[in-house]
Amino acid sequence: MKEINPSLANRQLCRSFSTAFAVLFLSAAPILPAQTPAPARHQTVGDQPAVALPLATDVSGKLTHRAVGHALRKVADWQLQRAEADFDQDWTYAAMYAGFMAVPDTAGGKKYRNAMLRMSKKFDWQPGPRPAHADDQAIGQTYLELYQHFHDPAMLAPIRARMDAVMQLPDSQFPDPNKPLWWWCDALFMAPPVLAKLSTITGDRKYLDFMDREWWVTSNLLYDPKAHLFYRDATFLGKHQANGSGLFWSRGNGWVMAGLARVLAEMPADYPTRGKYIKQFKEMAAEIASLQGSDGLWRPGLLDAAAYPLPEVSGSAFYVYALANGVNTGILDRATYLPVVVKGWAGLVAHIYEDGRLGCIQPIGAAPGDYTATASYVFGTGAFMLAGSEVDRLAR
Repeated sequence: MKEINPSLANRQLCRSFSTAFAVLFLSAAPILPAQTPAPARHQTVGDQPAVALPLATDVSGKLTHRAVGHALRKVADWQLQRAEADFDQDWTYAAMYAGFMAVPDTAGGKKYRNAMLRMSKKFDWQPGPRPAHADDQAIGQTYLELYQHFHDPAMLAPIRARMDAVMQLPDSQFPDPNKPLWWWCDALFMAPPVLAKLSTITGDRKYLDFMDREWWVTSNLLYDPKAHLFYRDATFLGKHQANGSGLFWSRGNGWVMAGLARVLAEMPADYPTRGKYIKQFKEMAAEIASLQGSDGLWRPGLLDAAAYPLPEVSGSAFYVYALANGVNTGILDRATYLPVVVKGWAGLVAHIYEDGRLGCIQPIGAAPGDYTATASYVFGTGAFMLAGSEVDRLAR
């Protein structure tokens, strides 16, 4: 779904809503909130220059603490300097913010957390302007992590009020079974980790219970139990690649696997349906590992790799993040998946340019598409930083 940047006037209007008015608006909206058109976007989300600097020669894909930290700092510094003036509340930047928050202290993590603190103050800790849209809730992941550092109630209140309002939406707002609240698979990275972390912070299981209900509504619609992959949305059901295989988008499934990892990190061991999440995570992990390319990465169309000349770094980075997280937490077998992570991380590092640009990232889209080797976008660098944070844990 193409995202655009809201006008200053819309932002100011959104910030002025009281919680009570927001609830009233959500209950009375005549159009499904999740289908509200996206606001206008900056071009600064990323670009595809025709000419790029040479690839970096000072980075290594080795799984050592020093090598991982250096690669992380190189990409993070380039992205922070390039993006901070245009920080936004939407999903593209929210994925980048999650990456910055994950950078370990040994790789300069405090510097990036301070940048996230500046960003959060800039937006008064408010989520994006579309009340029920998961893409505009994703920034809440960073707000909540900062709250866990500083315990300032002002950091928690706006995103909690937003999610409380969404949870009061009547089911009648979403009568079409093909358009539930989270009707596209990317949403499983955007909103569920916010709800899961809210449950952890507040001790109130209602957030986790709501997340659990909506997760399986979306999963029942979009997850193929035979392919062990998610369709991007219901319009892709039954669509095929040129080779006749199902059309499964790499980054879309990367969003889901990363979302699973982040939800499981917050979910209590005794939560009734935790086993279902672990089962889905393991099924997807096995399928994704089997599709890894010889360069360690994955193509934008997962089941027809030969149709795509370039690897896709954003989806690949989310896979490396999720698989490394699975090994680190003991959910995935180390002997089976560590070689996949090692190969994947080396493949990602091979796409860092001399100045720190991370290339081969597919632009905003909803399906496999065309891009150049120089293409770099903020959500992809966010995924890379998330991957590096988990790989660093393995290296240590």
